[in-house]
This record gives sequence, C-alpha cells and structure tokens, in this order.
Amino acid sequence: MKVNVKKLRKDAAAPRYTSEYAAGADLYAVEETLIPAGETRFLHTGIAIELPAGTVGLIYARSGLASKQDLAPANKVGVIDCDYRGELIVAMHNHGREMRTVNAGDRIAQLVIAPYYTAEFIETDELSSTVRGAGGFGSTGK
Repeated sequence: MKVNVKKLRKDAAAPRYTSEYAAGADLYAVEETLIPAGETRFLHTGIAIELPAGTVGLIYARSGLASKQDLAPANKVGVIDCDYRGELIVAMHNHGREMRTVNAGDRIAQLVIAPYYTAEFIETDELSSTVRGAGGFGSTGK
C-alpha cells in the first residue's frame, strides 16, 4: 500500500519500519520537549499523511519508551481518520516520577495502518441471546 506523506517542516522524517515484519512504522519528534512527571505534552512530528479510504492510522506506544522512560500516548491509542490531513501530533504522558526529555529525531510512537468497517446502527428493542449474555468485566474468567 502506498501512503502519501507531506513534510510540514524541513527537518521532519517520514514514518519508517525498522524491521522486515514490523507492523508499526516509527514516528519521530521534530523538536525537543520536556515532559514533567505526571504531565502530558504535545509532541510534533512535522508530517501529515494521506491514508487510503477504508483505513485508519492507529498510534501506539513504543514498548521501549513506555517500559524504560515511562512515556506513552496519553489517550493510549491515537486514531487518525483517513480524511484527516493535519499534522500528526502525539499527546505524550509521563507516567514516571522524573522529568523526561524527548529530543528532535527521537522515535516517539508507532503508526499501524489497518482497515475498518463503518456500521449502520439500528435501534431495536431486543438483541439475540448468547450464553454469555450481559456478563462483563471478568465474567468469562476467574
């Protein structure tokens, strides 16, 4: 699949896959940002993308950044609709107890492109029965 990427800043980097079978392409910061403990800051990537119709861009944490630096997207998973043409910005939260610095050029998140379905929601008075029924929040396990 081909995805158009527009650099909004000269120093921006296009998303990159770092291994042959990587599902997520790394996104890069374009400026240094300090993130105090327990706070969230917007990290700019300096790029905009044109996703194909019927796909969505999902922005996930990078496992190393989350486990070693306590930094992960504030909204857990960012959703980029295929008609969005603005800059990709990652709302990064510092879950740790120390100030963290993100430098220009650092890999900050990963972008996974996936197909999606658009549902037609139909109001009804009854839903079909299942063994599980309305059981939730741990009802299927111990």
